[in-house]
Amino acid sequence: MTLLVAGSLHLDVMVEAPHLPALDETVTGTDVRYVFGGKGGNQAVAAAKMGAKVSFAGRAGTDQFGDIIRETLERAGIDLSLLQRDPGPSGMSAAIVDARGEYGAVIVSAANQHIDGAQIEMPADTKLVLLQNEIPEAVNLRVAREAREMSAKVWLNAAPARELSAAMIDLVDLLIVNKVEVESYSALTNALEMLTTLGSQGVDYLGAHYPAFPTTIVSTHGAGDMFVGALAARVIAGESIAAALPFAQAAAALLVGATQAEREALSVEKVLRFIEVQDSL
Repeated sequence: MTLLVAGSLHLDVMVEAPHLPALDETVTGTDVRYVFGGKGGNQAVAAAKMGAKVSFAGRAGTDQFGDIIRETLERAGIDLSLLQRDPGPSGMSAAIVDARGEYGAVIVSAANQHIDGAQIEMPADTKLVLLQNEIPEAVNLRVAREAREMSAKVWLNAAPARELSAAMIDLVDLLIVNKVEVESYSALTNALEMLTTLGSQGVDYLGAHYPAFPTTIVSTHGAGDMFVGALAARVIAGESIAAALPFAQAAAALLVGATQAEREALSVEKVLRFIEVQDSL
């Protein structure tokens, strides 16, 4: 079964600094890295690392950033037959990570705003579609409607928060939000199945609370995307959402406590071993 991720692609420029700058302040940084990003791309790679068969629908530019984006997706084993090419620049973000691992970012969507929904033809074996709010809702709507016609489930990671149309709400099977975004969707609490991520405090789902695994924070960047991708991978494999939550939480915990090299090496086996160790404590 296939997980179709339709969403954004960025190349993130990551700057390390002792603290985030205040208004009008210039801070001297200590390092700079170029990191694959975009919620769609991050979640697709996370799901593939965690064992899912993933197809990606989105758009990248013909610039050098676009080349890096495509190569990253290919290395993860993701099907790129639905990846569109844009004659302009690729999406990007500039992020500042402070000494505590917290960060702030500015996103420039670029090619992500030009995705042609009419070009997205869902793989015949699609079981689950994963969407986010970093691409136009018109694209999400088109993909969600096609998913409904194929009896595939639709998850919306509603980040960044924005108003959802009634048509979109009707098509969503699971709404995933964080502790900040949930405030924007409080009116939908009784209308949608909702999962709320709370960072180090865990996850709330269907009235139950799932505590987070303890971890040492190196960087929180990408933790939510790893959680969502890992959760989708386990559900594609046949687990219920509730049963898959500990695995997704463990994957996110490992990510935030890992260096960049360690992040690249994350695998299903390492997540399962981490869970075994935690259960034995």
